[in-house]
Amino acid sequence: MKYLSLFALIVGLGFQAFSQTLPFAKLHTRTTGIFDDGGAEVVAFDNNNNYVYTTNKSLNRIEVYDYTDVRKPRFMHYIDISPYASHVTSVDVYLEQVAVVGYTNAQSSGKLMFFDEKGVATGQFPTGAMPDMVSFSPNGTWVLVANEGAPSDDYVFDPIGSVSILNISNGVANTPPSAVQFVNFQKLDTTAYDSLINIYGNNGQQLPSQDLEPEHIAFNPTSTKAYVTLQENNAVAVIDIFTASLDTVFALGYQDFSLTGLDASDTESNIDIKTYTRLFGMYQPDGIASYSVGGNTYFATANEGAARDYTAYSEVVGISNFVFNPSAFPNYINMYQDSVLGRLKYTNTLGNKNNDLYQDSLFCFGGRSFSIWDDNGQLVWNSGDQFEQITAQMFPNEFNSDSDDNNSRKSTSNEKGPEPKAIAIGEVDGTPYAFITLEKMGGIMVFDIADPTNPQFELYELNRDFSKPANDPNAGDLGPVDLEFIPANVSPTNFAMLLVANAVSGTVTAYEMGVGIGLNEAYKVENESIFPNPSNGIFNSTYEGDYKVYDINGKLVKSIKNHTVIDLSDQPTGIYIIKNTEGQAIKAVKK
Repeated sequence: MKYLSLFALIVGLGFQAFSQTLPFAKLHTRTTGIFDDGGAEVVAFDNNNNYVYTTNKSLNRIEVYDYTDVRKPRFMHYIDISPYASHVTSVDVYLEQVAVVGYTNAQSSGKLMFFDEKGVATGQFPTGAMPDMVSFSPNGTWVLVANEGAPSDDYVFDPIGSVSILNISNGVANTPPSAVQFVNFQKLDTTAYDSLINIYGNNGQQLPSQDLEPEHIAFNPTSTKAYVTLQENNAVAVIDIFTASLDTVFALGYQDFSLTGLDASDTESNIDIKTYTRLFGMYQPDGIASYSVGGNTYFATANEGAARDYTAYSEVVGISNFVFNPSAFPNYINMYQDSVLGRLKYTNTLGNKNNDLYQDSLFCFGGRSFSIWDDNGQLVWNSGDQFEQITAQMFPNEFNSDSDDNNSRKSTSNEKGPEPKAIAIGEVDGTPYAFITLEKMGGIMVFDIADPTNPQFELYELNRDFSKPANDPNAGDLGPVDLEFIPANVSPTNFAMLLVANAVSGTVTAYEMGVGIGLNEAYKVENESIFPNPSNGIFNSTYEGDYKVYDINGKLVKSIKNHTVIDLSDQPTGIYIIKNTEGQAIKAVKK
């Protein structure tokens, strides 16, 4: 009975029940059988033919499935990237044009490759060093690539970070390789920039153009601007697409952990989410997405955190590396304890404004949050410690687990907590939602963001079974690193969908959401019927018994004892689920 899975999801998690208004259900999980080796990292959907494209880093290929029947995806073919590059990193698709990026040498130019829906190559173009993400603009005219340009481990080679821009309005086959334009950050090498932009690679010896590392891209609705996360730099760049030029770089500032808490220790057995004076988190977002409300454009970020940690240079230190002034830190002796702040990871590049003996503030990696910003780079709202508070309440015995170990409670508390990784924004039944993956803990946080100044937590979906070893194929989804929102008007199910790629478990899971999901089929309890159905509110059962009645959002609205009549005349019109004592369910419609 397909609705029953949705039904169990809605009513089975007590934490969700008080707030959830978005019907949300898993449809299917597809597995590669590859554990902890990037079997499924980036996912893209083509609404022209219902094909889903997924990068398989382990096998260096793109895997293509037909999702016309989402519950039974059909394998079509794979695209071997080995003839072009040895490391595939990203894929995107627009109207049967498949764009893929990869590289062979991390510090040399990469490649942007195009294929048709059958996997036939249609064009090749150069990119910058270490292309990390490829994305079509909303209008399909432009293809942009974020070229991270990360240094070699010994810092001997540190290529510049850049964004590749390609106009394909004349068709890929009619576009020469010389048409690629590059936006870099060399103008910051000779002009002033915001001092809050973290530029300190190789102990401050690198030029800004080398040190700025593009990660992910989002477009404004008109395809004229691109917002690009510079993760290690705790900043976002704004690119003018038409002129292929850098508009500006926004420094994002810091999350104040004296106002919002965190669980900072992996040795303290209790979950201890609390505030700390003079402790700040660098947002350092990975994923980014944009949307518009009331004619204003906003971008939202998943604040994962990222450290420069190489053999030749590392900024990561423990608290023992710092000396504190008792006037600034009255309880500094207590801070050294492993159960307090002694195990948290910090950067040694910030927090000593006077450049003297004493540390005046502490800065850790990531915000453990997601944020909404206006198009001037001003913070509009931040989720604070909600991710940790929610997971602590729902999964206290698995809180802050690592992505590849199902017996690792609190093991990530001293690093970046649940690690918000990817973010997508989409509208369901007229309401915009943000979907954020937690790479370490796993699962998806969903927030109603209709009011950018006051988003509301909607639900947390975790498709992970901690009772099984992490490498067990039945352990569920581990390490979600990318997601794709599919609007209802182009979805193969006619309802909004979400595709999630999980790098550790090597799985791709499809979810469906929106009022009415799962109710397009006839549901009937065995040997039992409800009549008339639809009715004006009085339903009769063929058997006397006990029944519970739930509305479409999973809220219990009535309990019936030892009766054949189910009276919903006092309830509003709509769809209800009537459940018997054996757990079987049937749809009832009140007119």
